[in-house]
Amino acid sequence: MSGQGQRLTVVPTVTMLGVMKARLTGATRGHALLKKKSDALTVQFRQILKKIVSTKESMGDIMKSSFFSLTEAKYVAGENVKHIVLENVQNAALKVRSRQENVAGVKLPKFEHFTDGEIKNDLTGLARGGQQIQQCRTAYIKAIEVLVDLASLQTSFLTLDEAIKTTNRRVNALENVVKPRLENTITYIKGELDELEREDFFRLKKIQGFKKKEIEKQAAAARKFAEEQMVEQVYLIHEQIDLAQGVEAEGL
Repeated sequence: MSGQGQRLTVVPTVTMLGVMKARLTGATRGHALLKKKSDALTVQFRQILKKIVSTKESMGDIMKSSFFSLTEAKYVAGENVKHIVLENVQNAALKVRSRQENVAGVKLPKFEHFTDGEIKNDLTGLARGGQQIQQCRTAYIKAIEVLVDLASLQTSFLTLDEAIKTTNRRVNALENVVKPRLENTITYIKGELDELEREDFFRLKKIQGFKKKEIEKQAAAARKFAEEQMVEQVYLIHEQIDLAQGVEAEGL
């Protein structure tokens, strides 16, 4: 889903413009951080993949060698060597423990093999085939160690694969949906604010024009009143002059 051409439904105000700009800044920073995280996980993912390939290539030879050692031990010591070994084993000497490794905020499970105590050379195969049995034990211990390492690598591989997919989805969502919507919303708010500003400017111009017309009207009315007053004064003066002339004529 693309965010091109879409925007959030907001009230176009200056306050909301500031909020949208802050959200866009946060989304940009989050996108950059998630992109760096994705790159770091991808690098680790490739390194683990190379280790898995090399471990699987060596595992074939190791398992082949361990099975061949078992065949040699059975041939020399007899088919009953398995029961003899099981009877002589009390506790496991080679054990596995797990821990977690943090890679760019992703916890990867790690499996480690360790020896609990010392591996003692018991009396298994004392009658015959003792050397082949010890060689078989050594070969299988090495095979177990390789299998533990491979299990750790594959578990980390699957965990990283899922984490990379999730991170890439978030990066794509921020880049293609969230940020375009916020940018379109900011553009919309700016356009509405500019339109309101133009409306206010036009309204002020109209008010100024109206006031100017009113002032011109008042000035014209004042001039007309002054002219009327002047005409009346002239008329009175003429009447007084005519009256004075009439009085003089009667006196003569």
